[in-house]
Amino acid sequence: MEAGFSEMRNELQSRDALWRRIQLECQQLHTELLKIREYKDMQEIQMKNQSSCVQLTEQLENKSTELLLLAQSQECQREELNKIRNHLYREEQSHCSEQERMKTEISDLTEELHQKEITIATIMEKVSLLEKQLKMELEMKDKLLAKQQLLDFQYKVIKSANAHLREVV
Repeated sequence: MEAGFSEMRNELQSRDALWRRIQLECQQLHTELLKIREYKDMQEIQMKNQSSCVQLTEQLENKSTELLLLAQSQECQREELNKIRNHLYREEQSHCSEQERMKTEISDLTEELHQKEITIATIMEKVSLLEKQLKMELEMKDKLLAKQQLLDFQYKVIKSANAHLREVV
């Protein structure tokens, strides 16, 4: 996209240079036209050479025609130049809009990532707390199991002692 902009800028600069040359030629033609008119006026005052006046008049008409054609060409170049400038402006605006959209999207994704990190941290805290609770419950159950086994053993011992006493009695 940058290469397209560069190419369009180069084209714009080339057309600007052409435009300036055309303007310079127009100025030169206008200067020549003024000189020709002055020369024609002098010829008319002096009335030396009428054929020369006719020739200068034809040249003047030719130069006027050339000047008119150059002015028309200059107008076409100006319109083309304006079209290129407008196109370049639209492309730059589109590029800027796309950059803004991407910045917004990146910002939204960053915010979403931050929220997910917070959620993960909260879940990790809960997992850690649940692990501690589970560990405490397991320790308590192990103690109760050991106590239960001790009571079972004592029960068997007493039962055995009672059975032995019954036999004795």
